[in-house]
Amino acid sequence: MTLFWISTLILVLIALAFLIVPVFVGSNQDQVASRDELNKAFFRDRLGELKEENSEGLIASPDEMEVELQQSLLDDVPAEQIQQYTLFKPWLMLPGVLVILGLSYGLYSIVGNQQKVATWQETVSRLPQLTQKLMVQHADPLTDEEMDALTLGLRTRLHERPNDATGWLLLGRIGIANRDIETAQGAMKRALDLEPTDPTLQLEYARTLMMGGEPGQLQFARTMLKHLLERHPTNFEAMALLAFDAFSQGDYPVAIQFWEQMKSLPGIGDDRLRMIEGGIAQAKKEIERAANPSPGVTVTVNLAPSVTLPEQGIVIVSVHTADGAPMPLAARRLPLSRFPLTLTLTDSDSMIPDRLMSQQSKLIVRARIDRDGNVATKDGDWFGESGIVSLGGETSITIQSQF
Repeated sequence: MTLFWISTLILVLIALAFLIVPVFVGSNQDQVASRDELNKAFFRDRLGELKEENSEGLIASPDEMEVELQQSLLDDVPAEQIQQYTLFKPWLMLPGVLVILGLSYGLYSIVGNQQKVATWQETVSRLPQLTQKLMVQHADPLTDEEMDALTLGLRTRLHERPNDATGWLLLGRIGIANRDIETAQGAMKRALDLEPTDPTLQLEYARTLMMGGEPGQLQFARTMLKHLLERHPTNFEAMALLAFDAFSQGDYPVAIQFWEQMKSLPGIGDDRLRMIEGGIAQAKKEIERAANPSPGVTVTVNLAPSVTLPEQGIVIVSVHTADGAPMPLAARRLPLSRFPLTLTLTDSDSMIPDRLMSQQSKLIVRARIDRDGNVATKDGDWFGESGIVSLGGETSITIQSQF
């Protein structure tokens, strides 16, 4: 802000210069012009008198008198007479100076959005703190206000330093968290263009392409991830993305193959191992279900733009009786990958063997994003619900509400 006020002071001084400099320069020129005009007037008057005296025979040497007149008039113009008409008074400029200062800073205080500029500067100063909080895995998630502040701060820094690959990476991750696919893809692409051999940037860019769901983008992302695994065969995240992609495309054997490879990686941890085992079990159920089809309900689960996905969690899709009873007839847990999700729930997904979906003619379907894997806790979870659907029919759900 100090630089800003210095800049405004310089501009105001330049404006004042346009007022003051011409006054002084013009005053000097006026004084010179006035002196010249006065000399000429004296010379013409006295010359006329000499001619009259010469015609009357009062002057013996008119030429010498004319030369003497020219010399005396050049030397003896009364400076006091000139000054009394040309004397400049500096205090007369004071109103003009005050008007310029008042207009400059007065108008800025009205239309300059000074408070917004101050808030912007304060937000930029918080960028390191917010960045650190975003990068810490087990820290509390950023609030919407903090996320907006972080985005503004990052965009400001990237405007000043457009070749900062880390800054573009962070902006892309914010786009992913906000489900802003366009921003995420654009930021990750800029980061990858700056560091094309960085495996982290390759992984993140592939993730954003998969979130978009466009066929061409999906194929490009798969190719990028496979090339990444050729150079880094133990990259867990690349395998996980390919496994989730294969599962969502219904290619369950390929998904199982990737998950089995992930199980053999060193240091994957218990949480990841449980996630892998759950994915394998679900893929095997899907293979069995495809081999032994039974009447069910096909559902497509969409995600509203306002939904913020947690870093970890699962999607629970459940089928209930048409009266909306809380106890589900059938349910399925799915990895939290990309949306929309399309699946078919049948009797093989039943929760209680003696309460089968096939025994009901009308059903409703619910979907919930579960953050901790505990179905008993729902606070903060996002959910959606379908209308009444017939057994064997199709429906869609948009997850857009929050407990």
